[in-house]
Amino acid sequence: MTHRPLLIRGGRVVDPSQGVDEVLDLLLVNGAVLALGKNVGPAAEAREIDARGLVVTPGLIDVHVHLREPGQEHKETIASGARAAAAGGITAVCSMPNTDPPVDDPATVGFVVAEGKRAGAARVFPMGAISVGMAGQALTEIGEMVEAGAIAVTDDGRPVMDSGLMRLALEYAQGFGIPVVDHPEDLTLSRDGSMNEGLVSSRLGLRGKPNASEDIHIIRDILLAKLTGGRIHLQHVSTAYGVEAIRRAKAEGLQVTGEASPHHLLLTDEAVDGYRTEAKMNPPLRSPEDREAVRQGLLDGTLDMVATDHAPHHYDEKEAAFDDAPNGVVGLETSLGLIHTHFVATGLMDLSTMVERMSVAPARVFALPGGSLSVGSPGDVTVFDPEAEWVVDPKRFLSKSRNTPFAGWKLKGKPMFTVVGGAVVWEVK
Repeated sequence: MTHRPLLIRGGRVVDPSQGVDEVLDLLLVNGAVLALGKNVGPAAEAREIDARGLVVTPGLIDVHVHLREPGQEHKETIASGARAAAAGGITAVCSMPNTDPPVDDPATVGFVVAEGKRAGAARVFPMGAISVGMAGQALTEIGEMVEAGAIAVTDDGRPVMDSGLMRLALEYAQGFGIPVVDHPEDLTLSRDGSMNEGLVSSRLGLRGKPNASEDIHIIRDILLAKLTGGRIHLQHVSTAYGVEAIRRAKAEGLQVTGEASPHHLLLTDEAVDGYRTEAKMNPPLRSPEDREAVRQGLLDGTLDMVATDHAPHHYDEKEAAFDDAPNGVVGLETSLGLIHTHFVATGLMDLSTMVERMSVAPARVFALPGGSLSVGSPGDVTVFDPEAEWVVDPKRFLSKSRNTPFAGWKLKGKPMFTVVGGAVVWEVK
């Protein structure tokens, strides 16, 4: 699709892929970057955005998002999720396959791809299931799903308990150049738990999930990556031991990557006090020591990227007894503000590292278009105001769901324009 040229003038361009951090102009023509520099001349009929005082980055990418369609459209649709992502400054999302029916065949992958394009907002890249029906027994037709548009495989939401099946997935996926993505959890240890096992769970009288339930699977996956030479990506890492295990695996040269979710970076199991179901997720919020380890893992690159694990649920579902409420929080519209406020504005992280973790690394690890503003790159751009202050108000979300533990939080750093393929798909009016 051909769009009107777009000239973003005078913004602070932060692009770690090129080592760029300076005030420049950015010209997008025919959906791609045509020029990046000082005093870039206007193109015929170009729309100009005055970005003075704003930060201009390669479009943010979220590799862990539940869009719920097909089958649970009352929680989210591909279109509503793509619009929510754009409102959060995110230009591309990777959708999880735990829908109803699961995304476990090329036809369903094709449906997600088509609906994502139809939404006309953030790009949507589906992940296919590892196992047929996400039942953990038989391997899916990975090659056919990749041909239909799948960019990775995962059974996220249901850990792959069969180590033989995980080995087979790691071996088979290498032929298609994609990573295998795993939700690390040993269900025999965590099955009846509803929050982190520790002092808070004891005080509340809730059955807990021990750190070991996650750690055991992380170690297993690392060993299988070593055995097969395959690429494993570990989702929503939440434990200190898990972070250290990934750090050692990387030092050994294994193809292991990991992600951190904003809620594990910012909250602990104390947030569950009062039986707050908006603070119920899987893996659960852990101890302060675990949170600190996850933060350090993100800062030093052990954990390669930020991923929200955006998991929308209808209000009625979360308004249940804590044990009965579903796991998950929404995150697409708050992740940029949360990370900028609590990492960049506090001096823990510089802007370039934030963009590396939220754009460059996701594009690199999953071989996605974007992650750079170099000439010829896709015209996917996030423009945000680093000084703008705002309060998280779930009623204003574009997502169909409101389940966030961050309601009322005051944040600094707000998306102003989201550009996908050279077209403005969201802007502050």
